Amino acid sequence: MVLIGLPLFVSAGRDRDCLQAGDTCSSDDGCSPRLRTLRQCVAGDGSVKLGPGARNQCENAVTALLSSPLHGCQCKRGMKREKNCLSIYWSLHQSVLHGLSLVESYPYEPEERGFDYVRLAYMAAGEYEVGITTLNRCLDAAKACNVDETCQKLRTEYVSACIQPSARSGPCNRARCNKALRKFFDRVPPDYTHQLLFCPCTDMACAERRRQTIIPACSYEDQDKPNCLAALRICRNDYVCRSRWAQFQYDCQPSEHVASGCKQDNYAVCLLAYTGLIGSTITPNYLDNSTSNVGPWCSCSASGNHREQCDDFLEYFHDNICLSE
Repeated sequence: MVLIGLPLFVSAGRDRDCLQAGDTCSSDDGCSPRLRTLRQCVAGDGSVKLGPGARNQCENAVTALLSSPLHGCQCKRGMKREKNCLSIYWSLHQSVLHGLSLVESYPYEPEERGFDYVRLAYMAAGEYEVGITTLNRCLDAAKACNVDETCQKLRTEYVSACIQPSARSGPCNRARCNKALRKFFDRVPPDYTHQLLFCPCTDMACAERRRQTIIPACSYEDQDKPNCLAALRICRNDYVCRSRWAQFQYDCQPSEHVASGCKQDNYAVCLLAYTGLIGSTITPNYLDNSTSNVGPWCSCSASGNHREQCDDFLEYFHDNICLSE
C-alpha cells in the first residue's frame, strides 16, 4: 500500500496528450496498477470489486497518479479518439464537477487557431450598405462557406445527415446528425462557422435562415421539452458533452469584477465554447426569429425543489453578458 503524500514514481516529463500519458502509464509497472484501480473507483460497481477499504484504495491511487504523466494532461477538441482521451482525463478528475458548480479547468488544450474577432464584432453589429444596396450577412456567410472546400464539404455532410429519414429514428437519426454537426464546428475555422451562426438579421426571413443553420428539426427540437436538469445529467454522463459544458462554464463565466463582464475577459473563446455545445444533449439554438436570444431545448417547469439550480443553468444562455456581447 502506498502512503498518501508519497509519490509512487516521478515522471521525467509531462505528456500533454492524455492518450500518450495513458500509454506511458500503462507501460510503467508502478503506474499501471494505480490506473486500473482508479478506473474501478469511477465505475458504477467499483467499490464492490475493490472490496473492504475501497475508499482508501481510491484515495491512494489518485494521490499516486498526481505524480504521474496523467496529471495535467489534456485533449484536443474534435481529435481522433476524443472519447478515449477524455475518459482518461475524467478518471482522474471525476470529482471536479458537482451539480451545477463552476469549474476552474476543463480537458481541452487552448485553441491554437485564431480568427479576426474585430471583424466578427463589426459584422455582428448589423447589416451594412454599399451605395444603395444592403448586403445580407447571413446569405454572405453561406456563400463564403460554399467557396471554401472544407466548409462546403462538412456543411453538406451534416445537412445530409440531419435531413435523411431513419427507419428506426423516424424523421432523422439525431445521433448521426449531432455527430456530423460536432465534426463541422470542430474542424471548420471559426471565420466561417461563426459567420453562419452569429450573422445579424433585420428581417424574419434572414432570422429563420440563421435559426435553421443547425437543422433544428433534427438536432435541437423534440416533441416535448425535457427538464433542463435531466438533460444536463445526461450530458454529464457523456465524456464529450461533459467536457464541452465544462469549457462553456469556464470560458463564458460572467464576473462583475471585470470591465468586460466576462471573467476570462475574452469574448472570442466564449463563442468557441458555445459552438462546442452544438451536437450535444444541451445543444443551444435561437429561441425565436424576433430576437438573438439563445438556449437549449429544455424547460424548468417541472424542477420542483431544484428550480433555482435549473434557472441558474438557463441563465448561462439567457442572461450571460459574455455570450451576448
